[in-house]
Amino acid sequence: MVENSEYFQNQFTQRIEEAKAILRDLSLPTAQQNDRSALTLLALLNLKPDTPWSEASNPLLGITPIINFIAKHYGKEYAPNTRETIRRQTIHQFIEAGLIHLNPDKPSRPTNSPKTVYQVAENTLELLRAYKTDDWTEKLRQYLTSVEALKMRYAQEREMERISVQVTSGKTISLSPGGQNILIEQIINEFCSRFTPDGTLIYIGDTGNKWIYFDSESLKALGVTVETHGKMPDVVVHYVQKNWLVLIEAVTSHGPVNAKRRNELQILFKNSTAGLVFVTAFLSRRDMVKYLNEISWETEVWIAESPTHLIHFNGERFLGPY
Repeated sequence: MVENSEYFQNQFTQRIEEAKAILRDLSLPTAQQNDRSALTLLALLNLKPDTPWSEASNPLLGITPIINFIAKHYGKEYAPNTRETIRRQTIHQFIEAGLIHLNPDKPSRPTNSPKTVYQVAENTLELLRAYKTDDWTEKLRQYLTSVEALKMRYAQEREMERISVQVTSGKTISLSPGGQNILIEQIINEFCSRFTPDGTLIYIGDTGNKWIYFDSESLKALGVTVETHGKMPDVVVHYVQKNWLVLIEAVTSHGPVNAKRRNELQILFKNSTAGLVFVTAFLSRRDMVKYLNEISWETEVWIAESPTHLIHFNGERFLGPY
């Protein structure tokens, strides 16, 4: 329990102001020079109000542990629905500034995974341990000089890790590395080439950019107009030869086409002049087994490790609209 005495309150206030001063020195945008960002930084450094800056550390923390740390040691309660605000309005900017790393323990982890964690970069930790010492000014100068080069290097590395997929004969896009996009690449290259040959890719959802590829005109030609807030499947392809609209969910961290999701997709694509086909894709049989009881009837399952086969869940026909 956090004590509410004037002494402890002064400690809390002083430590938060110190963190805000650091954010200013590091040239973070004005919108991130606030209590929320200061408290997030303190949590990521495992710094309690009475812990010296020299004893800062860099544990791996997700958003919920960050919120819990702030509540326990600084008496500031953030509601669960503020998790996204902290992620978008503080964590994102910390990553862009090179202060922290995303999933350093497993870079391939999808950004929307519930296991996502963040960690203060080693060079940032070394700098902040020098705060309030005679070395601060010189170390800050050196840090600001080097961090730009580091940010450029990390950006280049991230770009090299991106996954390239060809969406039309003359167009290639690159997906964020790792996670669900590894499976999406296999859906496009393996599933589509076998089961929707010469089909037209209409939509691909990237882990980091849900609308990275969207051929809205082709979808409109089939009678469907979708707003950007619509909950699209991961891949949509028009199998022109049979006039099927194949809706594919790539399952790595989220669930399959269950009865609820099938109904959502039917409503979203209800005006389609092409028949709807529902497919759930998994990387392996082991992944499929986890969701076996959830998969809806009248849908198909495709497993990347056995790319030439489909599993049909009941119904009067195989791989077709109902």
